[in-house]
Amino acid sequence: MIQRDYNAAVDFIDRHIAEGRASKTAYIDPARNLTYGELHSAVTRVAPMLARLGVERENRVALILLDTVDFPVLYWGAVRAGVVPVLMNTRLTVDQYRYLLEDSRAKVAFVSSALLPAVEEASAGLPDLREIVVVGGGPPGRPRLETLLSAEAEGGAPANTCADEVAFWLYSSGTTGAPKGVMHAHGSMPLMAEHAGRRRIGYREDDIVFSAAKLFFAYGVGNALLCPLWVGATTVLYPERPTPRTVFETLRTFNPTLFFAVPTLYAAILGDPECRRDNGSRDWRICFSAGEPLPAPVGRAWKERFGLDIVNGVGSSEAGHLFMTNLPDAVEYGTSGVPVDGYEMELRDEAGRCVADGELGELWVKTPTCAIGYWNQLARTRRAFVGEWLRTGDKYLRRSDGVFVYHGRADDMFKVSGIWVSPFEVEDALVSHPSVREAAVVPARDEDGLIKPRAFIVLCAAAAQDGGQLFEELKSHVKNAIGPWKYPRWINVLDELPKTSSGKVQRYLLRDMTGD
Repeated sequence: MIQRDYNAAVDFIDRHIAEGRASKTAYIDPARNLTYGELHSAVTRVAPMLARLGVERENRVALILLDTVDFPVLYWGAVRAGVVPVLMNTRLTVDQYRYLLEDSRAKVAFVSSALLPAVEEASAGLPDLREIVVVGGGPPGRPRLETLLSAEAEGGAPANTCADEVAFWLYSSGTTGAPKGVMHAHGSMPLMAEHAGRRRIGYREDDIVFSAAKLFFAYGVGNALLCPLWVGATTVLYPERPTPRTVFETLRTFNPTLFFAVPTLYAAILGDPECRRDNGSRDWRICFSAGEPLPAPVGRAWKERFGLDIVNGVGSSEAGHLFMTNLPDAVEYGTSGVPVDGYEMELRDEAGRCVADGELGELWVKTPTCAIGYWNQLARTRRAFVGEWLRTGDKYLRRSDGVFVYHGRADDMFKVSGIWVSPFEVEDALVSHPSVREAAVVPARDEDGLIKPRAFIVLCAAAAQDGGQLFEELKSHVKNAIGPWKYPRWINVLDELPKTSSGKVQRYLLRDMTGD
């Protein structure tokens, strides 16, 4: 039971010193390592630094940072100080950065030097932003994190925050439009780490964790900022965009036991013949996937090549981390598994009534880690957060054995010949063909104005390029796999699908391509 007076940084940072882990490595990046003692020292210097920059309790600071050891220092330093870190995507345009900085009213932005030009341009004239602090070098004229921290004394007391007080923000990934600021409380963080991390995934103190999924969105927060620190594990950080080759170089160098990625990366690794079991981590025990649905063919191909299952999970920015997963010792591809202990789930129809097993419904989750709400988005908050329940917007079917099967986003479903079609079901059928690496399906109108599926696919490197013949083969493949009315009437080949940085397909952009 979380006490009312509670600062999460005490459990995630300070506790390790009292428990004797000061000399143990907490974080590793390509440039340096931090022990738990060094992490604690740096974190405690953040509060006086923020005060000198004019940041007060409950103010917000923007973290626009690559995945280096500076990220957990600033994140936990702000939390410990009672200041709210706002985690921002590192792959945005100038206009997108300006929107987030203006929307959040951040007082200070901490920015990796490689991202500085775009953020400087975006910040011009913003009334609330007082300073930009450069992290990892940068041009003269801007204050640098290293210099600022070195000037401060360590060891100050944590702020006397409340368990229900806002601790940090995430921004939703923006698959359907402008991102929303998602506010999370101090008291939810240990619950995320305990329920999903230690109990379900099985994080241990002797684990070495590598999350290719980045720290700025919910999946990465849980993987690398919460769960490892909860149990006293070691975390490897990689600042650049992961590719199959760089991922395997990291796996080979550090031999992590836990590996976290999104399905897109797993598929890309499978597409590279140089990525093999013998040149990865020798200590792998769990590979985990979340961020988007894991296609069953990708999971089966991974198991065949690497001898390990991919454990599939589901979470959201609103839930903070994972609320449903396959059981690590009972993976069933094509399903999302069962609720994490401590979470309740119901499937409801459009009127809010529970549906029976075997029927489609929208997933509602009662979660102890639910966000406080959306920043300055009252209507959306009331629609998504209904009493103790979170409306996910995902369509699911629950089998009689309690296992949940994903059928797409509620707003992505469409009817063909009067029958509901799940885009994900069609996508899974397409990806099961050996020529298709990725697929996304959206509704489109035919010459008679009727709704039919349109598919956008990314081909495997070895796939035949004879589009006409391949397309007919794919249509027949889908008909045979899931039903004759569900096959895509049109198929478009793309070099890559439009996605958010968390790996989610931006279907609204694909719908725009249909011309409807």
